[in-house]
Amino acid sequence: MTVPTTGRRERKKAATRQKIADTALRLFLEHGYDAVGIRDVAAEADVAVTTLFSHFASKEALVFERDDDFEQRLTRAVTDRAPDEPLIPALRREIHALVRHCVADDAAPIWRMIVGSPALREYEESMRLRHAQSLAGALIAAPGLSRSATACRTIARFVIDAYALAREAADPQAAVDEIFEMIEAAWKVAGQTPAGPRNGRSGAGV
Repeated sequence: MTVPTTGRRERKKAATRQKIADTALRLFLEHGYDAVGIRDVAAEADVAVTTLFSHFASKEALVFERDDDFEQRLTRAVTDRAPDEPLIPALRREIHALVRHCVADDAAPIWRMIVGSPALREYEESMRLRHAQSLAGALIAAPGLSRSATACRTIARFVIDAYALAREAADPQAAVDEIFEMIEAAWKVAGQTPAGPRNGRSGAGV
C-alpha cells in the first residue's frame, strides 16, 4: 500500500522538530542556556539555521517545545466536550496532566534552568498570557456557558496560573485539586450574576 505523501511529509517534519528540540535541551543542560547559540543547536542537530527557525521562532521556544500542544489541549477541553460534560472538571484534568509532566524527575533540571534564566522566565510568562488569551477566547465563543467575557477571561487566567502554583507545592496534585475547588466556586458565582457582553469587548486583554 502506498503511504500518502502528505502523511509521510508531516511525520518527517515532526521528527525533525523533535530532534531539534531534544538536541537543544541536551546542549542547554550540558553547557548552560546562555553558553549555547542557535548555530550550535543547528550544527549539532545537523540542520540548517533556517530549518531550525521554520520550527521554532526563537531560542527560548526550544525549551518550551510542547507550548502549542498544551495550548491546544486546553482549548479542546472547552470545544470538544460532550454537551453534558461539565467545563471545570475537563480543564482540571488537563492541568493535572501538565503538572505531572512538569514535576517528573527528569523535568527538575529543566525547571532549574528556567528559573535561573531571566530570558526563559520572561518567555514563560508571555507564554502563559498567550495561553490564557486563547483559553478565554474559547470560553467566550463556547455556546451555553452564560458567562460574561470578563468572567471568561478571569477564569482563564486562574486556570493557566494553577499549574505554576501547583508545581511549587509540596503535593502538586493535591494543590491542583485545591485550586480548582476555588476556580469552580468562582465559576458558579459568575453564573449567578447577569452575563455581560460575550463579544470580547468588555475589557482589553485577559
